[in-house]
Amino acid sequence: MHTGINSTLPAPNLHVFHPRRASFMCNNSTLNPVVSSSAAPSSTRQHLSNLEKLLQKTNQTDPEVVKGCSNGSVETKGKVLLERLNLSRIWPEMSAADDMSPRNLNRLQRLLSKTMEYSPRNNLGSRWREYHGCYDWSGLLDPLDENLRREVVRYGEFVQAAYHCFHSNPTMSADEAPLPRHVSLPERSYKVTKSLYATSSVGLPQWVDDVAPKLGWMTQQSSWMGFVAVCDDKREIQRMGRRDIVIALRGTATCLEWTENFRAQLVEISESDDPTQKVGCGFLSLHKTPGAHVPSLAESVVDEVQRLTEMYKGENLSITITGHSLGAALSLLVADEISSSAPQVPPMAVFSFGGPRVGNKGFADRLNEKNIKVLRIVNNQDLITKVPGVFIDERLKQDLDKPWAYSHVGTELKVDTKMSPYLKPNADVACCHDLEAYLHLVDGFLSMECPFRSNAKRSLAKLIDNQKSNVKQLYTDEALSLNLERRDSFSISMVSCLPSPS
Repeated sequence: MHTGINSTLPAPNLHVFHPRRASFMCNNSTLNPVVSSSAAPSSTRQHLSNLEKLLQKTNQTDPEVVKGCSNGSVETKGKVLLERLNLSRIWPEMSAADDMSPRNLNRLQRLLSKTMEYSPRNNLGSRWREYHGCYDWSGLLDPLDENLRREVVRYGEFVQAAYHCFHSNPTMSADEAPLPRHVSLPERSYKVTKSLYATSSVGLPQWVDDVAPKLGWMTQQSSWMGFVAVCDDKREIQRMGRRDIVIALRGTATCLEWTENFRAQLVEISESDDPTQKVGCGFLSLHKTPGAHVPSLAESVVDEVQRLTEMYKGENLSITITGHSLGAALSLLVADEISSSAPQVPPMAVFSFGGPRVGNKGFADRLNEKNIKVLRIVNNQDLITKVPGVFIDERLKQDLDKPWAYSHVGTELKVDTKMSPYLKPNADVACCHDLEAYLHLVDGFLSMECPFRSNAKRSLAKLIDNQKSNVKQLYTDEALSLNLERRDSFSISMVSCLPSPS
């Protein structure tokens, strides 16, 4: 690659910087500057610093014109040159703080405008069961394995697709069965095979609808909750090592769903022979109650999973259930329902984001006995993950029959809002529970002992669009100056796969 630095940069002392095709070596690329012997080695850092500063000085009227030093001005595509040189990789000693600084306009612009960058689709092959939780993700969480990071974020985007589909048309008819819905999936290799509905067992008086007829969807008993999708692309099946069935469930949206969230008294599971196995009353209600024109969530899921497993009998199959908030709670009940429906079911894993406690320790033991693997992604500042009821530490001797004795399930991947260099450390409750904020934190998470990774790839545009007041002012100002806040946020959230470190 010929950069032509001597002919375009009149800065002093740069005549000693001679890039050559055969003289660049850096990691896997051929980039390693060789400085003429007439220059002292200690001056290399200063040369690179001057070069970066010079390329970043853009004209306010024309971003492609770079101002020179006192010798005059020249025209060059500074943005292209800076991206080609990639100085942070030429000089790996650059500190993470400087790399994440908003002064690095080029890098910030990449993060804000990235819409079509794809991650390497690493072949999971024989390790797919490990990434699916057969060993409870031992050795993959701290530091976070790059393939697992990509899988977690990918499943989170299935939940985002469920949110978008619901909010695009939340109203359901009370007089007839719902029509099929189109779901814009983040993965073209999957196809939706079934819509899922949840119904509340409680209702609101008719006068509520009469007072606010346009908000009827907020008071309807049955609502579209999510979908079942199956991978039908041969290349993706080969890459993943199996055919994957995904069940994605959104979080709380209607008034009656909020009502069910507050019905937190523990009740027995009707299919269980053990009276000590209990779950939250409201969660169980949404899971088991049929609607006027739709079956219950439990019945719909079981029927569709049985149909798909019979259709693809003889193949390697997996069942992945993913949800956020209320959807995370229902994911555990769905997993329990599927495992109880047949003596033999494919390997099943739950990836939950910001999920509350669902049942007591007896329920947690029930899922463990069924070999249901659960990975709980938890934001340390998210209050929803700490409710409902009283947490029971299994090391403590407490009465499990108490009506508020809840226990968490599965393996925990803990992220932290304060680790993000973009979010305010005092971000509000809504931001700490927001799904896009969760995916942003997972994409940046490296390990519990390290800060937010400097090579995080997820776009900031949707995060700023959703949580502008919780993003640091420096970044929102830059987004506004780059005219990126008006970008269609949905086009960014529907990126088919996210970049991960190479």
